[in-house]
Amino acid sequence: MNDWIKSDLAHNWHPYTQMSALEARPPILIDRAQGIKLYDAQGRWYYDTISSWWCNVHGHGHPKILAAIARQARRLDHVLFAALTHKPAIALARKLVELAPQGLRRVFYSDDGSTAVEAALKMSLQYWRNTGRPRKTGFIALDRGYHGDTIGCMSVSGVDLFVKPFAPLMFSARRVRSPYCYRCPLGATQKSCGAACTRWLKAALRRHADTTAAVIIEPLLLGAGGMIAYPATYVARAAQLARQHRVHLILDEVATGFGRTGTMFACAQAAVRPDFLCLSKGLTGGTLPLAATLTTEDVCDAFRGPVGGDKTFYHGHTYTANPIACAAALASLRIFAEADVLAHVRTLAAKLRQGIRRFRRHPLVGDIRGLGTVAALELVKDKKTKEPLPGAEMAAFYHQGLRQGLILRPLGNVLYLFLPLCTTPAQLDDILDRMWAAMNASGSEGL
Repeated sequence: MNDWIKSDLAHNWHPYTQMSALEARPPILIDRAQGIKLYDAQGRWYYDTISSWWCNVHGHGHPKILAAIARQARRLDHVLFAALTHKPAIALARKLVELAPQGLRRVFYSDDGSTAVEAALKMSLQYWRNTGRPRKTGFIALDRGYHGDTIGCMSVSGVDLFVKPFAPLMFSARRVRSPYCYRCPLGATQKSCGAACTRWLKAALRRHADTTAAVIIEPLLLGAGGMIAYPATYVARAAQLARQHRVHLILDEVATGFGRTGTMFACAQAAVRPDFLCLSKGLTGGTLPLAATLTTEDVCDAFRGPVGGDKTFYHGHTYTANPIACAAALASLRIFAEADVLAHVRTLAAKLRQGIRRFRRHPLVGDIRGLGTVAALELVKDKKTKEPLPGAEMAAFYHQGLRQGLILRPLGNVLYLFLPLCTTPAQLDDILDRMWAAMNASGSEGL
């Protein structure tokens, strides 16, 4: 065994990983990356089909982003952001406000998706206290939504596998049924339902609006809950209900932001303006940690008061608005404009929708869904009963994917692609061919 791998197994604790499994199948030592490929220490390469956990946008090693990082590192590496500022943070905030839905004019920086959501939760709760409605402390979330690993984020998430062990630390939140077309509890079809599943959100707001601070959802795509794509009509109706009942709407676009769904932000497809927009992952193109929580002038004004008073938002992070990360984000956003990235995404998305259809023939594929550069296959033991394929059996697809040069990391019984936006049509064809081969090889092993 490679000495580096021995040291890894002796000292590192990997996230979302059963460490005993690594003793049987050690982790792959990645040496370098370029474009949409990862190269291991032996020179073998793998398509980065899940964008290194949904964050890579323009491919690894983009020269314009690397140049921006180097320039900024030479000038100013880091400085605290409390009562000090710098040009990269100012320029980035200005650009985000320009791109975001109209009315989101304030940008609060943090470090990652969890902290972006955590900031929004705390801002919403304190807003209501600062404006004289301290009873509005609750949150309504979707039962298959997932918003991060910090305590507040887990409290408004609904994937038990990820949050159940930490229940004693979490606050209580109301969860309503998610828009899950493949397993619709109403037996409706997407074309005819008219977002009927918003009935559960409507009922929760009707009963609890007086004590609810905000509704939080991932627009159009529930990520960790199973890559569940759902109609824009649901998002539009949820926004309408939130306004009607005078509660905030928090949109978690940590995964869906920056072109993943075909528009810069997913909420544009529903013509919705939230009270809070949470961004991270693709913000820097997938190079450095950075997050932003965008909100309205109304929310910001509620925190104005005497110096040292209790209206101040006492929240922050050491690396808030790190100049190097802000420079990377600015470079990434310039690439969107210069290369017309969204036009390429629309072309790629159409090709992906067409190419993924062949998988309907596979005996284990119960549902195919997706949006933009995301495609998901829900695997079942029986297509009629929709009984999920057990998670233990899904591991075979990961290992067969590696043999085919693909990084495929299942979510429960869902196998998915979350492709970098720069993927070419030829690369997409190759990825789908290799994925088909991996699935058939796994099937021949007795799955």
